[in-house]
Amino acid sequence: MLLMTGLRHGCSLTHPKVLSNPFLIPAGSDFAELRNVKNTQPPAAPTGTNIVSLQQDRKPVVEFWYEFASTYSYLSAMRIETLASDYGVAIAWKPFLLGPIFKKQGWPTSPFNLYPTKGRYMWRDMERLCERYGLPLTMPMPFPQDSLLAARIAHAGQNQPWIGAFTRAVYIAEFGQGLNIAEESLMAELLLETGAPARQALETAHSRETKISLRADVTEAEKLGIFGAPSFVLPDGELYWGDDRLEQALEVAGNMVATDV
Repeated sequence: MLLMTGLRHGCSLTHPKVLSNPFLIPAGSDFAELRNVKNTQPPAAPTGTNIVSLQQDRKPVVEFWYEFASTYSYLSAMRIETLASDYGVAIAWKPFLLGPIFKKQGWPTSPFNLYPTKGRYMWRDMERLCERYGLPLTMPMPFPQDSLLAARIAHAGQNQPWIGAFTRAVYIAEFGQGLNIAEESLMAELLLETGAPARQALETAHSRETKISLRADVTEAEKLGIFGAPSFVLPDGELYWGDDRLEQALEVAGNMVATDV
């Protein structure tokens, strides 16, 4: 069982026991081990939205909209590449920010904080699901985390080969180890450990172009009807919301004929 009783009493969490899983790392591991998240993955669908490779593979593309501060996005991010490969689907990584969308709904913070009963249920649900998937779970403080920097980095690198490994590494650091993902030094370390050019990636993330482009993606998310994360948008525009809809979305997409990108 996961040792997380402190969560229900508002105390800090101990690191949970990690169940066997070939492509995950335990909480508290050295950052160098984060490479294992990438290197031990079974063959998966192409990462990013490389247009040439997607046209060659002719796989239906599912847009994976995720927020780094989202607990349930953590669950999906750690599983989506393997599942997408199983269903013959390619993934377009779409990191974005839920904060602006929440504010338009009158929520100044996460609904899990605004509604304590809902929040307590969510963390208990995360205990169960992380135990099921063999994922480490540590509640980061504060929650939700400031995900702006991580989102900018991932947004700028969404077409790069390291996007999947970096995304998983951020989630492991945040929800597996309870680290603060707003720290640039941590982001630099994770970029290096996942094979990304850290200095270049950070410079691009801080650029005016990236900031504008990320804001545009938030607007696009609203137009698509996205109100939470994770969300999955199929080639025909059909929207699925929630980690519990991940496999259904991939299965439906896998039965579609790939369209021109």
